[in-house]
Amino acid sequence: MDFLMGELNALLLPEIPRNREEIIETLIGLEYGVIPQLPCRIESRVLEESDDFCAGKALHQKVELTLKLPGGDFAFPVYYTVPQEGVQHPLFILLNFSPYVPDKYFPVEEIIDRGYAVLSAGYNDISKDAADDYTSGLGKLLREAAADAGVKQDHLPGKIAIWAYALSRMMDWALNQPGIKQEHTAVIGHSRLGKTALLAAMLDQRFGCVIANESGCSGAAITRGKPGEHVCDITKMFPFWFCDAYRQYCDREETMPFDQHWMLASIAPRLLCVASAEGDQWAGPSHEFLSCVAASEAWKIQGVEGFITPDRYPVPGEALHEGSIGYHLRSGKHYLSREDWNRYMDFLDGKGWQA
Repeated sequence: MDFLMGELNALLLPEIPRNREEIIETLIGLEYGVIPQLPCRIESRVLEESDDFCAGKALHQKVELTLKLPGGDFAFPVYYTVPQEGVQHPLFILLNFSPYVPDKYFPVEEIIDRGYAVLSAGYNDISKDAADDYTSGLGKLLREAAADAGVKQDHLPGKIAIWAYALSRMMDWALNQPGIKQEHTAVIGHSRLGKTALLAAMLDQRFGCVIANESGCSGAAITRGKPGEHVCDITKMFPFWFCDAYRQYCDREETMPFDQHWMLASIAPRLLCVASAEGDQWAGPSHEFLSCVAASEAWKIQGVEGFITPDRYPVPGEALHEGSIGYHLRSGKHYLSREDWNRYMDFLDGKGWQA
């Protein structure tokens, strides 16, 4: 691994802490924002149901989840699609850009045909992807709870943390469904929602796998030296995704006491799958890949095989699925495609999720 280690050494990355809690404390304090531990009771009701979805191959439900939090209630719709055949199925929990089933990023019938269930939601139903004053909704409840717990203004949670919190509440509901394998639940997202999936899995170890599709800057990609988007770009365009403290690293990324390989390392020893697109240079495919290489040591420390790769950058069409970290590089541009979904299911099938 002389070549790839040389590439990493040139980036002067901060060493990954052995203590997972140190990783979490640093990243939520300086990048995503802090949500305190809160009591939350979940109530649900089925709004719509079809037992002949996908030509009778699946049960499909629209369910309203109501989060009963100390500061008030918040309700949002989720969509549960599970194959009719068999008793239990591995589950994807998908936060998507739309609530529609199917959707351009969500080929539900192909997923069902391969024996996987999906619990999905549209992210704008949780918190709008826009700057707001947090005077209503889940953002208001979580930020007020954080302030009441003594979290300072610069460290209050941004939208990515709010969306990630909702993913864990979706997991709460999913664990009570008889049609899924509780230990085989993967959280998945694309782009900004890939960042969200990573944060959700960092904070909630019940997710057996996290899948980050082209999550790029402030997601899976190492920030130092990457092509494309950087902290200045993302915090100027989308400051509300993060806590205010993250903006201090605009044009000062070399002073960050962390980098994004820390987030990947926090997933160990669970399964992690990262994907890039060759034409998506804004996300930085090379640095999404190098992040997997850099994080792999966290799996090795725990006695688990991490990332297995040749000592070179991957070529388009290549999938590296032997270890607990999976990676593939697709040709084309920024997208969550059927090819990507099938690669992810190949990875999970290879880990015995359909056994």
